[in-house]
Amino acid sequence: MSATVHPITRSRLDRTARLAGRSLAYCATLVPVALLALVTAPVGGADAAAARWRRLRTGLLGAPPTPTPDRRPGPVAVLGHGLLSLLLGFVALLPLGVQLLLVLRGMLYGIVDPGPYDHSWGGPTRAGAWLAHFLVGLPMAAAGLAALIGIAAVHQRLTRRLDGERSAAWLLPATLLIAAAGALFFVAWLHQI
Repeated sequence: MSATVHPITRSRLDRTARLAGRSLAYCATLVPVALLALVTAPVGGADAAAARWRRLRTGLLGAPPTPTPDRRPGPVAVLGHGLLSLLLGFVALLPLGVQLLLVLRGMLYGIVDPGPYDHSWGGPTRAGAWLAHFLVGLPMAAAGLAALIGIAAVHQRLTRRLDGERSAAWLLPATLLIAAAGALFFVAWLHQI
């Protein structure tokens, strides 16, 4: 008897995996693209910066393009968007780091840590420690990917504002709350090291 996966479930898994991958790539570009926007917008590059954000949103995230904007964003709007993008980009570095740690300390644990494994999770054997670290990393990786999907979704909504679309009243407070939560998490993490 063979087990078959229902097509709807398989399709949902594929969509979720693609969304997670696109969100990871999108969030990895937030800091450099925001810095570029902050440098170029004051010297006449506001239109190019807004076009760059639009291309990222439609190209990487696969979001539908907005109709031709009624107005072009000015340098102040692009600078504000660049600052908010920089905040979200710095917060995105946290879950991106979790993904990197999963690879280094989970999948490659036996290579990264030469032992002895007497006091390691899953020790005293190398295989047990490796498996334990990998299994502990899986839920953290899932949480990190969920955070990246959320950050990308919030930023996508922010980017629509550059095209003149109205945004929800919660968007700016949520962005600032995400930035504050990320800063608090980072400080707490530094204190536990």
